[in-house]
Amino acid sequence: MSERLRGVVDQLAIQPCDRVLEIGCGQGVAATMVCQLLSTGTLTAIDRSTKMVEAATRRNAVHVASGRAEFLIASLEDMNLGDRRFDLVFAVRVGSFHREPERAHDLLRPWLAPGARVRSFFDVPV
Repeated sequence: MSERLRGVVDQLAIQPCDRVLEIGCGQGVAATMVCQLLSTGTLTAIDRSTKMVEAATRRNAVHVASGRAEFLIASLEDMNLGDRRFDLVFAVRVGSFHREPERAHDLLRPWLAPGARVRSFFDVPV
């Protein structure tokens, strides 16, 4: 597992009951780490790439089967999450959070639970 993503997940201070939204889940590596910290909480993860969502779903099949995780094909701009609300939203290397952070946060607003935390991480790939 990626030490960089382990550091990110450690900084999220995930509570076992958190409802978590990951923007840009890629192959689902961070999602696996998040799900391991949840007991009654859930993870919804989105990515605009069908290929990435399929890979993340395979990687996290046990969490999907348990109902703890779901992976959806969507972008931040077009996601429709219905009446879901999240305690924690995070994104790693998602350009819009780096280039237009206010706009990215505005797009998240409809899905934030009261007191929700939003964290974004952007570093240059090594």
